Amino acid sequence: MQPVNPDEYHTQLTQKIRQLREDFQTLQLPDIKVHESPPIHYRMRAEFRIWHEQQRAHYAMNHPGEKNTYIIEDFPAGSRLINTLMPPLLEAINASEVLSRRLFSAEFLTTLSGDALITLIYHKPLDSEWQTAARDIQTQLGVPVIGRSRKQKIVLQRDYVQETLQVANRDYHYQQMESSFTQPNAEVNQKMLNWALERSRGCGGDLLELYCGNGNFTCVLAQQFDRVLATEISKLSVRSAEHNLNANQVDNVSIVRMSSEELTEALNGVRPFRRLRDIDLQGYGFTTVFVDPPRAGLDEGTLRLTQRFDHIIYISCNPKTLRENLETLSDTHDIKHFAVFDQFPYTQHLECGVFLSKEVPV
Repeated sequence: MQPVNPDEYHTQLTQKIRQLREDFQTLQLPDIKVHESPPIHYRMRAEFRIWHEQQRAHYAMNHPGEKNTYIIEDFPAGSRLINTLMPPLLEAINASEVLSRRLFSAEFLTTLSGDALITLIYHKPLDSEWQTAARDIQTQLGVPVIGRSRKQKIVLQRDYVQETLQVANRDYHYQQMESSFTQPNAEVNQKMLNWALERSRGCGGDLLELYCGNGNFTCVLAQQFDRVLATEISKLSVRSAEHNLNANQVDNVSIVRMSSEELTEALNGVRPFRRLRDIDLQGYGFTTVFVDPPRAGLDEGTLRLTQRFDHIIYISCNPKTLRENLETLSDTHDIKHFAVFDQFPYTQHLECGVFLSKEVPV
């Protein structure tokens, strides 16, 4: 649990930017564009331990690196909707022995557009009695409820929320699944999408996107390219991406479920993949690659693959591995734009965006 103090927000962000500049001083960076977060109510999702004490359940969290448990009454980092739902949910839990017994944690997933979902996680099997009690609080709160236990998931109404994000004065609609990754800071996510869209203008040709997730960037970037080939390893994310592409009437994207390492092998002709049997890889005119890798950054093979493209749009959740990757990419490409997105205020984390283009021979 990070302390949230709006009065200290800009001071802490300035310190993070200063540290970033020091870490990247060996690279020739253009002016860094800084995209701030709202200082409070910026997280669209939250996970709380349930602490049982004196026959009552309480929300609880831990400070990073500490074992002590802290009971909390509110959560200023969380969206206003999360804070609105917290008290009545806890009251309903404490009013029901069926709901409170062996309840381990509670999770909230909300959206800028006002949708919400609550997941209750237990150390016990969930039976029909629990379902009846859970339906009662679902009706009371007006929010869908999911129950989870070991090898058990009970969906009473639905297991997703609907989000609407505005990018370049256009609304994009997303289905966000309860157990899959979504950007936690929706306001900053909109800024990331706008930045990526602006960088992609004028690239032309076709786009290769690695790690496309639920199509968060795909739906927005597709309009700038003739065709898009996107990859994602998670089955759940692939289904969400396909749903979101249809919801936004995007029809020039093909999604294949495979890792970046596998796609690199396919593009290098190392071996064929049945998952690509309906894809003509050689028919694409790729000019640009978009990557949004996990914290480990790009593996060596994928790094070499990205160097083939005229343009690289790189979103990174880990400046350390980004710097390491840029040391290699800057051998063949110039860093044209660099941005930071404060996805996680009051922490040391920074999301970065980099746009690179191939060096033009003198």
